[in-house]
Amino acid sequence: MLAVHIFSYFFTKLQEDPTKKVDRFLYRMRLHDDQLQDISARFQAEMKKGLCAESNPVATVKMLPTHVRSTPDGSEKGEFLALDLGGSRFKVLRVDVREARGMRPAAVEIEEATYPISNDVLIGKGTEVFDYVSESLKDFLQKKNMDLKKKHPLAFTFSFPCEHAAINKGVLLNWGKIFRARGLKGKEVVQALKDAIERTEDLDVEVVALVNDSVATMMSCGFDDRNCQIGLIIGTGTNACYMEEMRHIGRVPGDEGRMCVNTEWGAFGDDGALDDFITEFDREVDAASINPGKQLFEKMVSGMHQGELVRLIVLKMAKEGWLFDGHVSEALMAHGKITSAHVAAMEEYKTGLKNTRDILTDLGLHPSSDDCVAVQHVSTIVSFRSSNLVAAALSAILARVKANRNVGKLKISVGVDGTVYRTHPRYSKRLHKVLQRLIPECHVRFIQSNCGSSKGAALVAAVGQRLASQRRQIDEKLSTFELSLEQLQAVKTRMRADMEAGLTRKQLSAVKMLPTYVCGLPDGSESGRYLALDLGENSFKVLLVNLRRGQHLNSGLHQKIYSVPSTVMRGTSEELFDHLAECIGDFLDNMGLKSCRLPAGFSFPFPYEQTAVDSGTLVSWTKGFQVSDCDGRDVIQMLKEAVERRSDFELDIAAVVNDTVGTMMCCASEDPQCEIGLIIGAGTNICYMEDVKNIKTIDRVKGRAEKEEGTPGERFESGETLKMCINTECCGLGDDGSLSDIITQYDLEVDQTSLNTGKQTLEKLTSGMYLGEIVRQVLLDLTREGLLFRGRVTDRLKTPGIFDTKLLSKIESDRLAVLQVRCVLQQLGLDCNCDDSGIVKEVCAAVSRRAARLCGAVLAAVVDKIRETRGQDRLDISVGVDGALYKLHPHFSRVLRESTGVLAPRCSVTFLPSDEGSGKGAALVTVLTRQK
Repeated sequence: MLAVHIFSYFFTKLQEDPTKKVDRFLYRMRLHDDQLQDISARFQAEMKKGLCAESNPVATVKMLPTHVRSTPDGSEKGEFLALDLGGSRFKVLRVDVREARGMRPAAVEIEEATYPISNDVLIGKGTEVFDYVSESLKDFLQKKNMDLKKKHPLAFTFSFPCEHAAINKGVLLNWGKIFRARGLKGKEVVQALKDAIERTEDLDVEVVALVNDSVATMMSCGFDDRNCQIGLIIGTGTNACYMEEMRHIGRVPGDEGRMCVNTEWGAFGDDGALDDFITEFDREVDAASINPGKQLFEKMVSGMHQGELVRLIVLKMAKEGWLFDGHVSEALMAHGKITSAHVAAMEEYKTGLKNTRDILTDLGLHPSSDDCVAVQHVSTIVSFRSSNLVAAALSAILARVKANRNVGKLKISVGVDGTVYRTHPRYSKRLHKVLQRLIPECHVRFIQSNCGSSKGAALVAAVGQRLASQRRQIDEKLSTFELSLEQLQAVKTRMRADMEAGLTRKQLSAVKMLPTYVCGLPDGSESGRYLALDLGENSFKVLLVNLRRGQHLNSGLHQKIYSVPSTVMRGTSEELFDHLAECIGDFLDNMGLKSCRLPAGFSFPFPYEQTAVDSGTLVSWTKGFQVSDCDGRDVIQMLKEAVERRSDFELDIAAVVNDTVGTMMCCASEDPQCEIGLIIGAGTNICYMEDVKNIKTIDRVKGRAEKEEGTPGERFESGETLKMCINTECCGLGDDGSLSDIITQYDLEVDQTSLNTGKQTLEKLTSGMYLGEIVRQVLLDLTREGLLFRGRVTDRLKTPGIFDTKLLSKIESDRLAVLQVRCVLQQLGLDCNCDDSGIVKEVCAAVSRRAARLCGAVLAAVVDKIRETRGQDRLDISVGVDGALYKLHPHFSRVLRESTGVLAPRCSVTFLPSDEGSGKGAALVTVLTRQK
């Protein structure tokens, strides 16, 4: 009975489908999706290690920066030479790149010649390789009747791992494939080529780019599909590159934009990461290679090794009696007798089995039909594993790109080149299908490259020239916002001269230097209950401040914010002040205080002249207000009249205060050294405490200053009061043309479209109300010049006001990468790429930096004047600051501090950010007015 079972078992095996026998023999090569996901995760970890500067030295996947920062956009043009070196033959090409014009699409025309490389050169001296390349290049130029005396730009595709210091500099890390030339490892490749060109007579060539074949493939396909951000090579060797965010590339300074990274993924597994997937046949291939222990992933994937893997498997199966009745031919035992071309032929749809029989017969074997089926299946498993491994590694790259862009679905194109992908009848479909299973949330389009490595190298050079030209033009336009130290010193000097003129009124001054009749600072003894009224850019705040001696100003604070409609901002005086009175009445009603007659301070952030602390005659509107029949009228009186028209509550308005004064007073309640107020928000202004003896414009005749005993007027005469706060209204600096040398064409455009043309010059250069509009004007100009948004001037970009202070602050945030900036711009309806986003960020930085430095120059004039007035060699002083631009912008405050320090080196200035300072300060001025 046992004998029957044994006979039955062997009979079953003899009748077994030959493909199942191969499946069982090669079960370790058949990878399921869970294993591929595992491999993908391992490769992602290796990518991170390679990108990190600290871990890169021990990483096997080197993630080499290429210094290629952009893909083609269709505007590239020029004629280039290209060299393509990577195998036993190399190409010399003339590439003519034409930009798109009107209906004519961008195009590339190529002429090429192929030159064989002898084995002696491949394994000889490195100098011999490049001497041969240089001589062949000269031969090409002569045959194409190209001018040898003209300097020709040349792009060099060099398909070996290089460490790039620049786009045209690269140190060879190691040879691969069939190259073994001596003396070049660790040397600069472009310099070696240049030296060879110099040794060749009558040849004038400038090497402008050195690229890997995968990078060149990505660039070549990116010329036809701007969504192509990945390059893939599956041929004699294998590799991939992709566009990585600069902030993740640890070995290249800077974090803006993207750069192409050459993964050099052929070395994946050299550290043992793939040991549990490596078979005995892979180890045999590795041991017999010219670089044992290196490029293990490449040896499992590439066409150079697929045929040898098939040969080793078939040889072992034959020796163990699984094939050919155990017979082995000498040819089957010889290295290299089965190639990747044989593997592809065996898998042809219609002729695969016939091709397999022919190949085996040529090897001196006599295969049966089952043998042919089995060997064909071996080829299928080897090539299928290759495509599976490529899909796993590629899915890791896609996952990283998707995470970088922070999108739920990723649409991207992959440029592909290489004989395996191009010639194998089933490889591409298998790769696409497996990749879709591994990362279904990515929609991937594969673009097969045509002359990819050579054409792509020329496109790298073309893109480089385009970017360099654009860079020069952009830098030239943005340089108008860059102020030298001498220019800032001149602004400081002009501000100081206008301050002196404004204090004396001996001559006209654009800086008004308005007395505020605020003659003291809080000392902590203030107490009582007061209203504070704070009119802002488009809002009106009503505050109830309960002060207790020695307690923090924020204790006992109640407030409500009301909007000011644009119709009211541009209406009549009655409409504005009736609206304010209505808001005050509503607040008092909610607080149950309508029957109380509370003293109030009014923070009014517009230029006005005072003859007393409770009187202010409007000089002009700013910040977008344009209320009729107000100029020359007392704002306190207009508010009192509006309250009287309601007749449902009474209000004792004790003081009118500018927002800068309120900010200074608020911060002075916390720091007795605070004697300056600074507003950098919708508007720009400074106030400070000036010696009364220097204020020649105080009216000692009119108003309460002369009428009421103990008022500032009497104290001015007696000398009892030593200081008074001056509202500089520095926002008008330059209205007399004194800043014309730093005014740009964009500032002029903004001024022309403003409500007060020719006025508030400094404010229009520095305040949040105008900076966004300056940025828009710059972007509009760059777009019209074809330097931004692909030259498309949209209606949205032509719309005033689309940029505001918050948006500028957000765009310039260190935490906001270029990709996120792109999302912000797209939300504004601006169709842009990452290059555009980087330029927009630069424009915002240039405009805001100029603003901060100008504010620093003006503030330096104020602090230096205080120091000199006091006769001090050094001054320690604090500045109370308020305003959205100062508080929200990520870099404004730092640049302001730095500029002030450089321009006023003898002054130590402490900046105190204020919280709701203008309103609280108005209450404090009211306290001082009533208690003193």
